[in-house]
Order: sequence, then C-alpha cells, then structure tokens
Amino acid sequence: MGKIGNVMGAMIAYYAGDARRINHFLKVYGFARAMGELEGLDESAREILEIAALTHDIGIRNSERKYGSAAGNYQQTEGPPEAKRLLSGLGVDGAVTDRVCWLIAHHHTYTDIRGDDYQILVEADFLVNAYEDGLSEEAVKKVRDTIFKTESGKNMLDSIYLNGR
Repeated sequence: MGKIGNVMGAMIAYYAGDARRINHFLKVYGFARAMGELEGLDESAREILEIAALTHDIGIRNSERKYGSAAGNYQQTEGPPEAKRLLSGLGVDGAVTDRVCWLIAHHHTYTDIRGDDYQILVEADFLVNAYEDGLSEEAVKKVRDTIFKTESGKNMLDSIYLNGR
C-alpha cells in the first residue's frame, strides 16, 4: 500500500465506528485530489494536500472530549498533535508532516489564505460541508464570492449547488 493508502487506512481505524466522520474526510479527500490535479499541483504539493484532506478533522475527537464541542477553533488546536503522532507512526517525512499540521491548524481560518494546498483544502471542505450542513443557496453564493478562488472549485460548487450558474 502507498503512503496515501496508509494514511487513509490509519484514519479509518482512528475513527472506527464513526461512519459520518469517515465519510466526511473521504469526500473531502476526493474533491481535494481532483482539484489538485485540475489545478496542476506538482506531485509533492498534491501529496501534502491529499494527506491534509484525509487528516484535516483529526482534532474533532479530542475537541469533543475536552470541550464538548467540535468547533473549528478547537479542531485547529487539537488536530496538529494528533496528526503528528499518526503521520510520524506511518513514517511520513517530517517536512510533509509539518505542512500538513500547519494546514490542519488553519483549515477553519478563511482570511489570508496563502498556498494552493491551503486554498484547495478549504474549498474541498466547503464542497462537502455545504451539503452536510444544508447551506442555503444564498449562503453557498456568499461562500463562492468570498472564499473560492480556484476555477475547479468554482466549477464544482456551481455544478453541484447552483445548477451550473
């Protein structure tokens, strides 16, 4: 099994029995992978993006235990230490792990987004959250206008939620 497959398997085991969380990160991963390819990210950047997509919500479990909440700010605090443990145990390169942990620590921060991996992770998460959270068409349009920057992300958002408009 390759590195991405190992991370996916470890995350499925981490959230064993929690089909909702597993399905969420798998959907985010699918969108992120496709967008990374469509946006022309190089192999190294795509690897970081894909690992981050699989692990972006790893902090939820500890956030719920410690704070009784899965709020984004708690996830951003609790996620990086958990991801570092998991990725180190899988032998993921330290520089890759560092960037993935940074992305996890910022994936609910929507201001000053820098880096294609960061932008695509945020967009992929929104593509899934818009459905899972039942966002209104108005809310989807606002997110599109304020957060989405990639052509692939805008096209997917429009096709899925705005009837291609």
